[in-house]
Amino acid sequence: MKHAEEVTFGGSGLDRAAEVRGDIPALAGLMQDARARCILIWRGKPLVSGTGALDLVRVPMDHPILAEAQDAPIFMGREDGAAVFAHDISGWEPPELDAEAMAQFLDPSEQQHPAFGGDERFAELRAIMVRLSARDAELAATMRSIFAWHASHGFCSKCGTKSELFQAGWQRICPDCGTPHFPRTDPVVIMLITRGNKTLLGRSPGWPEGMYSCLAGFLEPGETIEAAVRREVFEEAGITVGPVRYLASQPWAFPSSLMIGCHGEATNDEITLDPNELEDARWVTREDMIEAYAGLRSDILPGRKGAIAHFLMRNWLADRLD
Repeated sequence: MKHAEEVTFGGSGLDRAAEVRGDIPALAGLMQDARARCILIWRGKPLVSGTGALDLVRVPMDHPILAEAQDAPIFMGREDGAAVFAHDISGWEPPELDAEAMAQFLDPSEQQHPAFGGDERFAELRAIMVRLSARDAELAATMRSIFAWHASHGFCSKCGTKSELFQAGWQRICPDCGTPHFPRTDPVVIMLITRGNKTLLGRSPGWPEGMYSCLAGFLEPGETIEAAVRREVFEEAGITVGPVRYLASQPWAFPSSLMIGCHGEATNDEITLDPNELEDARWVTREDMIEAYAGLRSDILPGRKGAIAHFLMRNWLADRLD
């Protein structure tokens, strides 16, 4: 697909400098460089600033807030030759924290740390992802995923010993048995299923009223992408799928998936819903989707901007799936 890398979180060309991760002297030199910067995350939320278009805040390596970090920084890569690191300060407890807002489907709350005096605040990435530049979006998503992995994989899965950070945060090593552990990425197929002039959309329980999206599901061990597309669509909606082709992919840091966008051609259109998987599924014509994107429908909301489902549907409407 010609436009594949225009998807949010992709295509910024970040120099991840993987060759430096195991070079302790080189990393120390990069950290001491006055040009080095650090990006911050708090409970999954990146620190941003601005109105309208937002910037991922980069602080110098001697900023006072970094004293609140409980672990060593993770090396994210280089920008214009200067290192970028990331710190998690989730131990900070804001006053009057709105736990109810943070538990919503899309957390609208923002938190301001007293170390900053401007408009810097921690914000939910899904709510702001399309307001970030391609580079800032990639950095924020990578930071969110890698810290989520560290938070949930602190012990060796082979012997149970607490593991240690290694390779500048891109591995964990067991100090007892020596087993290396690598950041996890879960492959997920997400399918634009079409039949003639219509596409198949579904909604999960708990989604906002009127929200529909492409069907999606995790790949199983020993399964091809094409087989996963056919299996998931049949399991969830009873629709059989013929030809399947890959379109684009998107890192999805909620918490650590790789969304593999595909186009599949349905061979039947009678939906048999699995209520354990979906609350509803329906065929939607191009004309219906155009009205939804124009805000003229209350029963169908357009896909969330920034998500690959929105990207796939928008390109389908524009006849740009080539």
